[in-house]
Amino acid sequence: MPQVVLVGAGHTHIQVLRHWMMHPDPAIEATLVVDTPIAVYSGMAPGLVAGQYERHELEIDAVPLARRAGVRVVLAPCTGVEAADRRVLVEGREPLPFDVASFDVGSTVAGLELPGVREHAVPTRPINRLAAAISGRLEGLTSRQPNVVVVGSGAGGIELAFCIDARLRGLDLEPRVTIVEAGHHILPGYHPALARRIEAAARERDLRTLVDTAVVAVEEHGVRLEDGKSLDSDLTFWVTGAAALPIFRGSDLPLCDRGFARTRPTLQVEGHDHIFAVGDCATLTDQPNRPRAGVYAVRMGPYLIENLERLQSGQRLLRYRPQGDFLALLNLGDGRAAGAKWGAAFEGRWVMRLKDRIDRRFMERFQALAPDGAALPAFGVMTAGPETHGVNDVPQPVPMYCGGCAAKVGPDRLGRALARAGLHARPETGDQILPDQIILDTRTPDDAVAYRTPAGDRIVASLDAFPAFTDDPWLVGRVAAVNACSDLHATGVTPRFAQALVTLPQAAAGATAEELLAQVLAGARAALEPEGVRLLGGHTNTGPELVVGFHVEGVSEDGHDLLLKRRVRPGDALVLTKPLGSGVLLAADRMGLCPGRWLRACLASMQTSNRGAMEAARRAGVTAATDVSGFGLAGHLGEMAQASGVDLEVYVDALPALPGAIELLGRGERSTSHDQNTRLPVEVERLAAAGPRLELAFDPQTAGGLVAAVSPEGADSLVRALRNNGLQAASVIARARPASSGSPRLILA
Repeated sequence: MPQVVLVGAGHTHIQVLRHWMMHPDPAIEATLVVDTPIAVYSGMAPGLVAGQYERHELEIDAVPLARRAGVRVVLAPCTGVEAADRRVLVEGREPLPFDVASFDVGSTVAGLELPGVREHAVPTRPINRLAAAISGRLEGLTSRQPNVVVVGSGAGGIELAFCIDARLRGLDLEPRVTIVEAGHHILPGYHPALARRIEAAARERDLRTLVDTAVVAVEEHGVRLEDGKSLDSDLTFWVTGAAALPIFRGSDLPLCDRGFARTRPTLQVEGHDHIFAVGDCATLTDQPNRPRAGVYAVRMGPYLIENLERLQSGQRLLRYRPQGDFLALLNLGDGRAAGAKWGAAFEGRWVMRLKDRIDRRFMERFQALAPDGAALPAFGVMTAGPETHGVNDVPQPVPMYCGGCAAKVGPDRLGRALARAGLHARPETGDQILPDQIILDTRTPDDAVAYRTPAGDRIVASLDAFPAFTDDPWLVGRVAAVNACSDLHATGVTPRFAQALVTLPQAAAGATAEELLAQVLAGARAALEPEGVRLLGGHTNTGPELVVGFHVEGVSEDGHDLLLKRRVRPGDALVLTKPLGSGVLLAADRMGLCPGRWLRACLASMQTSNRGAMEAARRAGVTAATDVSGFGLAGHLGEMAQASGVDLEVYVDALPALPGAIELLGRGERSTSHDQNTRLPVEVERLAAAGPRLELAFDPQTAGGLVAAVSPEGADSLVRALRNNGLQAASVIARARPASSGSPRLILA
């Protein structure tokens, strides 16, 4: 299948994603590369500054759109492109090969290199950072009559000046706003009638405009002008027009003199028919002076959709011609807007109502999830069964089995199978659990095995593998390596050597299989090599789906006893090092129900090694530990309680959760192995109220954190050490006490 890579989620690409969601194309495999999952609609950004909109109202989450369109998502910055070799370069990972690529990455603001601009001014691009910057700067204002300088008088600068004036007046301040323009008049490129309307509105609102005035530097409390004068400024906005991002710098693509990709009317890059560039990152060769306005990026959407399809079928491509005149609508921040079309300018509240209606209708087409992650009515909800369409005939994903550590045999069935095979007899007591060379095996509850060599070395090893939990093979390889090493970290041992076990999908053949394997192994090395773990070799085969696993081993050579599940002592506090919830988040993501911000936090947690947590636990004198994986927190705590002969009282309300996990569990979303995790071989007493926080204890984790048993006196210092090491969710989540009945219990209180 042709590999199509979309880089960026600008106004054009989100239309492509929605089209593929409505009209899936089984003849291609597509990947979306974005450094942030949230795309901000620029048309509503001034309204956000004015306080007319909440931030979520102008945000488009590309992740659920892509999932519902069957498009792979890579959450990482693109750093460049090798056009001749057909590779997209991605920060920190293997390049992505492509047959066809399209770039919609926007632009930055010109002049950021001038003295003081980065330090003291608020740039308006990228737009997704503007909202946070505005809130912080407004809180920092101390004057009742703050001076505000807006550098640049294009449409963005004009709207920003009027909207920040309205926002500050709404806070009972009396701002003095100055618009500075280096050119001869404001609104360059727009009809003079609209410029005259804006000038009149500025006089009415007491906004000052300075033309033929260049800024040469920005200072903490002002801006310096080219003529040597200065303007006092408590708040400076930098809206000086578009500048090219460095993504194409050093590539083999043809660029215009400003660094933008040169494209033909078909939106293809000159000399590279297999690469498209749209929106602000491109310059049309036959329209080099076209303003970089969002309206053009929106209008390019249908052309790119059509031309991507025509390129695959060998048809002649459509030629995009920017409209000579478009409806320009500028938000004045006070409930009015000014506009122009066909040489006529107009202004009033009715214009703002028109603009608001147009903007909201545009957003409704692309916002799949509400701020709380619930599916919006226009996109329907998931159907259960063979049905593949929901309301408004929007294709809906069919539920599928979870991958990662959620794809495990349940703890009850696993125990019975081992017993039937004669591999699960209760071990003898004492430090020497088994005679001679064997220290840990299937008759102990720990997730690693250990044995003594004839020379006396203690080798600790583990084998862990799982089906892919996402369609990004590099990420699967990396997380699988982190997860495999965790079993050794839980015993207090540092892994040193690894072997890979990779099952490639039978549907992948030739170059596709080669690339898939290369991505998996590159992801694994990205996790293993920083920790000094050497990948020695491994084995590959084929099967129905991608499965990745690793055998890892290390030597317990420092004289410390192994950290074992059976060494929890009455009175010990149990500390959890990572938040819970990856199971339900990954399940929701596969169905297009997980917002990108939740997914990003989940993936970041899964890629975090437990080595630092293990080292902190060692320093704190921990004697018992486990990692939290497919059996969920309750399953692993149950093993500790049973092996140690203690009751473990779990503080359900104290369980840390990944962003979105509680919301999803509260809506009834579950990983496919959640139910089997509730059937434990240890007695469970549920005292906590039923609800999502209780269900969190049964959620299967992939590359989860450690649970370490520490003395009551050392618990707080261990938590502080973990948080200082970046594990901000580390918490005391349980206490051990003597078993009050004949058998150990897990008490969920």
